[in-house]
Amino acid sequence: MSVGDLAAQLPVTRPAVSQHLKVLKDAGLVDEEAVGTRRIYRVDAAGVAALREQLDGFWDRALAGFQNVVERSKRGTT
Repeated sequence: MSVGDLAAQLPVTRPAVSQHLKVLKDAGLVDEEAVGTRRIYRVDAAGVAALREQLDGFWDRALAGFQNVVERSKRGTT
């Protein structure tokens, strides 16, 4: 979608959408393509997959830590 198309569907200004898209592009989460004078933005599937992998790893470690605490408390050792 173009910045204008995105902004039309959001409660923020076009400049704000442009700023957010720049951050997402710099993070590798969206791609842009020049079509005439417009820029069309698309989700970068590889970037989103990498983010998902990072988040999954974070939550796996966090939940394992919580599990260890619960198991230690059940054994009476904290």
